Parts: sequence; C-alpha cells; structure tokens
Amino acid sequence: MSKRYALSDAQWDCIKDLLPGQAGQPGATAKDNRLFVDAVLYRYRAGIPWRDLPARFGDFRVVHTRHSRWSESGVWQQVFEVLVQDADNEYTMIDSTIVRAHQHSAGAKRGDPDKQAIGRSRGGLSTKIHATVDALGNPTGFLLTPGQEHDLKGADVLLKDTPAQSVIADKAYDAHARLIEPLLTKGKAVVIPSRARSKQPRDYDRHLYKARHLIENFFARLKQYRAIATRYDKTASNFLGAIHLAASIVWLA
Repeated sequence: MSKRYALSDAQWDCIKDLLPGQAGQPGATAKDNRLFVDAVLYRYRAGIPWRDLPARFGDFRVVHTRHSRWSESGVWQQVFEVLVQDADNEYTMIDSTIVRAHQHSAGAKRGDPDKQAIGRSRGGLSTKIHATVDALGNPTGFLLTPGQEHDLKGADVLLKDTPAQSVIADKAYDAHARLIEPLLTKGKAVVIPSRARSKQPRDYDRHLYKARHLIENFFARLKQYRAIATRYDKTASNFLGAIHLAASIVWLA
C-alpha cells in the first residue's frame, strides 16, 4: 500500500500504545488496531465513501461505526494531545480555513446544523476549521464552527490559555478589547497588523510576522486529505476526529 495511505512502522510504534484495546485494559483486546487506523486514513486521504473501502479493511460499516465511537469518546484527540506535548511554544500562529460541506453531510439526526458546525451562505454549505500551530508549524489545536462564523470565535477558544510567548495572526484578529488587550495583560507579545482603517496603527514585528506562512503550509497539508478538504461527515465529532488523526500524522512525519 502507498505510504500516503497508511502508517509507516515507525509511526505505528509511536501511537500504538495510546489506543484502546491494550492487553490488561478493561474490555476486549483489539487485534486489528493498525488495520483499522489505516482504513480510516485511507478513507479520508482518498475521499471515498465508506462503502468503497477496499475489502482488505473488512466490513466498511464496522470501520465507520468504530471511527464514530472513537471520535465521540475522544480517542483521536487524546492521541493528538500526547503528541502536542512536544510543541515549540516560542510563538503560536492562528488562522482558519473554510471547507465546502457536501450535501451528504447535512441532515444529522442530532441537533441543528450549527451544532454540527455546518453553515449556509450564498456559496452553499460550509464548515470553518480554526487552528493553531507552534513555532515549527506543527498543529496544536482545533475548533470547528459553521462557515460564516468570524475568525475571532476560534481565537476566543484556542488562545484563551495558550502557553506560547508570542501570538502571530493576520488583520482579521485585530480586536483590541476582545483579543489583543487580554493577551498583552498575560505578558504575551502580539504580532498582529492593524486594520487599514485603524486610527492608531499598532507597531508589530514585521520580521516575525513572515513566519505566518507556516500555518498556511499546515492547512495545505491537511487538505491533502480529500475528505477533509471537502466535508462529507454528518457529525462534527467524526469530522474533528479525522482532523485530529490527520494532524497526528503531520506530527509523526
């Protein structure tokens, strides 16, 4: 199998002990964790319907159900958070990207579309992925919102307790009372340009601001997973679980 669609032996060794089903843990001991993880990666990387998974992965319904269960229980997020402990917190960057939500992603039984992070605008259904990365461009956090939500919604959550010494963001995050002043009060350096119409433009480190391309690079890598570049999942938990898994692979690359 192409390495683009499966874990390498080294990558598997890094996460295998973080997954459920270990010997000695409550419940049944899993015998196919690696095959299952490879199946989920294959589906999101290729962007295919679950029912089109190759037969070697077993019953697609079992794979989908298990992915849903692991996403809802936070397994993928827990793996990601273990890897994030190695983040370089000299500075953090925040941004967001909008992905089109396919019509098949609508109609989840639980809750309204907003609760599933699906919004509707003139461009159709969409989801916004808010993300932070560390000083090396590795992902450190995510939030999903409907596509029409403002970028500051992500900053409210992802930057609230950031351990980074400096925060880098574009002009969309130029909100003094809501974002910048609280960061300055906590002793953080703020590298955010002022809006063009600002009456009192704020000085910022232009050299450090150039590092912001790292978060754009990360989004480009994330969207190599075709079922993340276009959302097909009905539930926000399944979609976010896939993002945490893909982001973990970025850490392991």
